Amino acid sequence: MTTLRDAAVAALGTVIDPELDQPITDLDFVESLEVDGTGDVVVHLRLPTSFCAPNFAYLMASDAKDALTRLPWTRKVTVELDDHHDSLIINAGLAADAGYRGTFGHEAETDLEELRTTFLRKAHVAAMERCLTGLLRQDPSRDMSEMGTVRLRELPDDENTGALLRRREMVGLPTTSDSLVMVDHDGNDYAKIDVPLALRRARSTRISIDGNTHFCRGLLRTRYDDPERTTVNV
Repeated sequence: MTTLRDAAVAALGTVIDPELDQPITDLDFVESLEVDGTGDVVVHLRLPTSFCAPNFAYLMASDAKDALTRLPWTRKVTVELDDHHDSLIINAGLAADAGYRGTFGHEAETDLEELRTTFLRKAHVAAMERCLTGLLRQDPSRDMSEMGTVRLRELPDDENTGALLRRREMVGLPTTSDSLVMVDHDGNDYAKIDVPLALRRARSTRISIDGNTHFCRGLLRTRYDDPERTTVNV
């Protein structure tokens, strides 16, 4: 039987680090989670360093609060970011539901939607590359330029394809079986001659995301000296 705590952990699992494209629960960014029987929830988040970009930090903390608030049984949700150089500012803004601009004032030149869109698009490109590179590895005889004609129905029913479909939904791209896999952010396909270069660029994006993820995991383990901990501390 699912408990309130299980539901809260699942909700936090939908919150994605915008740069690393992984759930904050998988990244071990949730330091602690407390849920009582009245619907009050208290979450403490932590990051690999104290100087992680404030906009990234706020985005994750705010998304965590929103995800928990959407649960039908929550009454009061408190999300606090620990050990960050802007913890006091971010936590005060979250408590007051002030929004990003209300939290950082004149330092927040724009809202976070442009940033969110940029990283969602990068995540889609990386997911697309993983799927197409997987096909090339399965059949090395295939030419890279052929990847521009691959349809979603040709992808295996695996974790990478599932991730691609979720990313396509998030950026507003079709997920029907006859949809082309290799498209740009607006859903446009690539000319055959442009496919190899576009796929190499996509690979660079994916490698960058994977490398940053590995680096941040190492920093987090070093900072908190808990290499054996792999789950939310509940």
